[in-house]
Parts: sequence; C-alpha cells; structure tokens
Amino acid sequence: MIPAKITLVTVAANSVPKLRAFYQSLGWPETDVSSDQYAVFKTAGVLLSIFPIEEALQEAGLETVALSTELPVFKGITLSLNVDTPEQVDAIIREAEEKGGRILNGPKDAVWGGRIGHFMDPENNLWEVAWNPTAVFNEYGAMTSF
Repeated sequence: MIPAKITLVTVAANSVPKLRAFYQSLGWPETDVSSDQYAVFKTAGVLLSIFPIEEALQEAGLETVALSTELPVFKGITLSLNVDTPEQVDAIIREAEEKGGRILNGPKDAVWGGRIGHFMDPENNLWEVAWNPTAVFNEYGAMTSF
C-alpha cells in the first residue's frame, strides 16, 4: 500500500528570490538549506519548498512535453512522498503505475544522492516519490528537515 502522507510541497517559481521574500514577509521560518536558488519553509507537518520552474520541469522529465496539449501539463506544483528506503521508491512507482498513474521517469538515482521517481495522477497532478538519505522524520511521520 502507498502511505497516505504528504511530506514536502514544492512550488515551481519563475523567481525564487521574489517568492522567498514573500514567504519571509509572512514570518514563516526557513530551514538551513534555504537560499535564493532554493528555499524551504517549515510549516505544520509539511515542508514547503520553492524551486526554479525550469529545473522542476527538467527533473521531472517534462521539459519537452510541457507545452503539448496531448500530453500531461505541469501545473507548477509537485507533491512529494518521502520514504524511508530507496526500495520503497521503486515499489511505490510500480504500484502507482498499476493503479493508473502515468510514470514520467524513474525510479532512478538522484544527483543529490537519493532516489526518485515521478508520476502524474489521473488529473495530471505531479508526484515525486523520493528517498533522501538526510531526511529526518518525527514520530508522526512528518518530515522535519533534510
């Protein structure tokens, strides 16, 4: 069974510095990895990340299909399910496909040292399944840092 938990919400931004400044102005606390290239804010149980849209498209394998009317269109949001082991990434991607998800790529090793795979649900919402070797989860399964 695929766990029913969302650990990280990523907003793909045209301008990370501008969007980061907005959330800073709300008083939202940032994690230590935040910068004007990639920002992460602590929220109640879920981390909110701001990632450059060009990199999000490329990472998910959507760069060439984003403008197509016949293929999935990236909406600027990636829902991430972070898991405890690299093997869980593989199993969840397989199960997502079995349940009707459209696999975009992976599972594959990520350049940052983890393992990832991407799929779209039937409404073309983009999901990333990820194992991050530095992820820290609390007793409720919420990711608290990485």
